[in-house]
Amino acid sequence: MQYIKRIFFFVLTNIAVLALLSIVMSVVSLFFPNLIQANGGMISLLIYAAVLGFGGAIISLLISRWSAKKAYNIILIDEKSSQNDQKLKLVWDTVERISRIKAIEMPEVGYYESAEPNAFATGSSKNKSLVAVSTGLLTQMEKNEIEGVVGHEMAHILNGDMVTLTLIQGVMNTFVIVLTHLATRAVVAVMAKDEEDGETIGYFAQMGISIVFQIIFWLLASVVVMWFSRIREYRADLGGAEFTSKSSMIAGLRRLQKMTTVDTHHAEAKMTAFMINEPDGWLSTHPSLSNRIKALEENYKIA
Repeated sequence: MQYIKRIFFFVLTNIAVLALLSIVMSVVSLFFPNLIQANGGMISLLIYAAVLGFGGAIISLLISRWSAKKAYNIILIDEKSSQNDQKLKLVWDTVERISRIKAIEMPEVGYYESAEPNAFATGSSKNKSLVAVSTGLLTQMEKNEIEGVVGHEMAHILNGDMVTLTLIQGVMNTFVIVLTHLATRAVVAVMAKDEEDGETIGYFAQMGISIVFQIIFWLLASVVVMWFSRIREYRADLGGAEFTSKSSMIAGLRRLQKMTTVDTHHAEAKMTAFMINEPDGWLSTHPSLSNRIKALEENYKIA
């Protein structure tokens, strides 16, 4: 039921973002009718693509903390309420200590009900962020393992990964829109020349061609975005090892590795929860656990 709610909320949020962008573009077009046009000149196409490409990514980033709390029913804790549970206190203390050392505003800290061990960080900036852990993580991991995982999430915040990936996604979205329009125009122009009696290509045929190119360019763009994402995971592992300890970070990863192999009936679900794939894939957001552990053990550094 929780998965259905999260998917529904995700879809609803994206519909709202697209609706907002449509309204903004409609208002702008009233004052500048020739400025934002997908079928205009190159400048108009670039502006149109940038508004759509960056607009959705930036709005999603700005509301990421709010939407995560709503989608996961996150229960926020503070220093006082965390005293009731040793592991929650450890989460709070780890976030507070790293925030103080790195001189950033204390992120919101919370937990949510889920049997699957998981943790994530989100937010629009270092000083407007959230760190959340699942009850499954709290019950199934030891204290040093939890500390390593929380250190990893704090590294994402301090590295500015949410903003970085949003900008990369915006650039890729823009390229997808521009290349799709240019490729569609080129194919339609070639096909129109071959048509007898000078007939033009129908609307639905053009739409079909456009969809095919969107899928192709989206897959190519996703490969680039996922590659950047995997690099950021290695960096976050190094950060987690720095903020806690190398042994705690490796212990956390090893625990995740055991969880994905002990129970074969639930392994797939748990791996999906962490977005972990064995082995690495071109469309994997995270490197394989074995590669991440190996990188830490060898003190591997990403330039």
